[in-house]
Amino acid sequence: MKKTFFLIFTIFIAFMVQGQTKKAEKILDDLSMKIKSYESFFIDFTFKINNPDSEVNESDKGELLVQGDNYRLSVAGQIVICDGETIWTYIEEAEEVQINSLEDDDGMISPSNILTFYDKNYKSKFLKEEEIDGKIIQIIELKPIEDRNFSKVDFFIDKEKLQVVKVNIFDKNDGTITYNVDNFLSNIPTKASDFTFNEEDYPGVEVIDMR
Repeated sequence: MKKTFFLIFTIFIAFMVQGQTKKAEKILDDLSMKIKSYESFFIDFTFKINNPDSEVNESDKGELLVQGDNYRLSVAGQIVICDGETIWTYIEEAEEVQINSLEDDDGMISPSNILTFYDKNYKSKFLKEEEIDGKIIQIIELKPIEDRNFSKVDFFIDKEKLQVVKVNIFDKNDGTITYNVDNFLSNIPTKASDFTFNEEDYPGVEVIDMR
């Protein structure tokens, strides 16, 4: 009798997990299709780092402009620009810009795919649905199948708008990186110069070409 109950319970749990996975995949697929339908998008966000081991607890504001594989990220005294082939990282305090070639991200998180990076390299799970600030938020957990420098990512998605409102990235040392989306605009006008670094705009900058 106990063996029969255990078997039924195990099957029930398996179906529950499968259902949570399928629900998560459906939400993420719909979200990905919506975001990829945009010609471009712009995000105002709050960036928070919390790492108890190193006693780091910081926050800052940032902006992100994305068009396809191109992006322009401004946060914490740095500007990171990518034109799909080259990445420029301007560090204001050091008055220097580092130039690198864009490498295959291999499923990693980058500014251009922060809202859509999930794919077959991750296991998804629907955690729960709750009301936050008057909005129905669906929370989905993603865990990398292969070894990454983070253990999991939680997506907080506005159910009505089908829009990401927060992303929590958990590293392997109990630290967290949180992106709170303060404002989201889609299909805004962009120009080629948004995604290239012009040295003339930064007089005296030291150029460090690492390609």
